Amino acid sequence: MKRILFLIISLAAFCAGAKAQTHFDSRVDIGVRGGVTLSEVMFKPSITQKFGLGYTAGLMFRYTEENHFGIIAEVNLVQRGWAEKFEDQPYSYQRILNYIEVPVMSHIYFGNRGKFFFNAGPEIAFFVGDKIKSNFDYRDTASIPGFNDKNRRTDQLAMDVSQKIDFGIVAGLGGEFSINRHNALNVEARVFYGIGNVMPSGRQDKFSVSNQLSIGVTAGYWFRVK
Repeated sequence: MKRILFLIISLAAFCAGAKAQTHFDSRVDIGVRGGVTLSEVMFKPSITQKFGLGYTAGLMFRYTEENHFGIIAEVNLVQRGWAEKFEDQPYSYQRILNYIEVPVMSHIYFGNRGKFFFNAGPEIAFFVGDKIKSNFDYRDTASIPGFNDKNRRTDQLAMDVSQKIDFGIVAGLGGEFSINRHNALNVEARVFYGIGNVMPSGRQDKFSVSNQLSIGVTAGYWFRVK
């Protein structure tokens, strides 16, 4: 009987110790982030383009319930779009599309003071306006001497954005360094792939596909509130 009682007490002590080792206090962090983006629109039929440079900045919220796993939600102002590529001509054109984006991502991390992390999840983005930077009259390219519009599609230059709400998938890799218990810095490289089309995409429209691809590099600051 004493041996059985001893085994029960030993087993209970072992389980309590294991639970103490695996216990993780939940935490809540808020933060800010900012950086640059490189974007293009994947038109079909394709156009001659290159990545357009933009900027992004926003607010972050993170809830961590389990060790190595959490949830991140953000509200960001981001610039996407594309830039036309002119091989041997002195022309430039960039279409900047401004969005307020709200991604909700799973946050998987490894490490303690220095962390490596992976974020991924869905995103909804709201179109809030655009801006065109051009050194020629993009609405009337036929009147420009030497402008090679016979071998170049120009419909997209003045076309209005038709989809005001876009959906997509985001995924990012990065690192985080804790300054102390309440403050941390991070850097992240993130990819966004849009599911919806930016331009009109009906059967009679010029483009059947015009979804977005964006690569961003940001730096962020976290402050622990709980």
